[in-house]
Amino acid sequence: MQTKWLERAQRIQAIAQSGLAFSKDVYDRERYEELMKLSSEMMADYSKKDIEVITDLWKGEKGYPTPKADVRGAVFQENCILLVREKHDELWSLPGGFCEIGLSPAENVIKEIKEESGYDTVPSRLLAVLDSHKHPHPPQPYHYYKIFIECSITGGQQKTGIETNHAAFFPEDRLPPLSPKRNTQSQLSMLFDFQRHPDKKIVFD
Repeated sequence: MQTKWLERAQRIQAIAQSGLAFSKDVYDRERYEELMKLSSEMMADYSKKDIEVITDLWKGEKGYPTPKADVRGAVFQENCILLVREKHDELWSLPGGFCEIGLSPAENVIKEIKEESGYDTVPSRLLAVLDSHKHPHPPQPYHYYKIFIECSITGGQQKTGIETNHAAFFPEDRLPPLSPKRNTQSQLSMLFDFQRHPDKKIVFD
């Protein structure tokens, strides 16, 4: 669940980005540039990051702002779920990442699972679409929709990828330390509940 300062900074940045994308009036553009600067200062003050880091982050965002899509694969084997350990923080997460342009969510999750764990998979069903703001993720600069897709292994073999250094299956009662930016304990519990109840309806918020 996002803190109020982050929600406000993100909202100011979104208004500024949208205004700069569509406004032709030079005075309005100056105001939107000022809003962009204010949002960067807020992010830098509260996150303790250098203002240059935040400014560079926003520079890449053009056009009408929308949430980013993050897809995660839920792969079960003998009542255990597949997790990968991220090199970035040595914490564990479901294999996945940002959806890439030109690939569907299903194609993205197949690609991410293969790259991060070595397994070939086929998607079987959509489990959940969650708003990152409604879950206990740590503060992050972007707004994410997290897409969870159940997949079945069809081949391949366990190996690590560019961003991961280990992959393994874990039972619900012996999960390793999770990467909270990527997935939460409650989200993993939700996925195990899908395994126990195959008729469970898709979760969305």
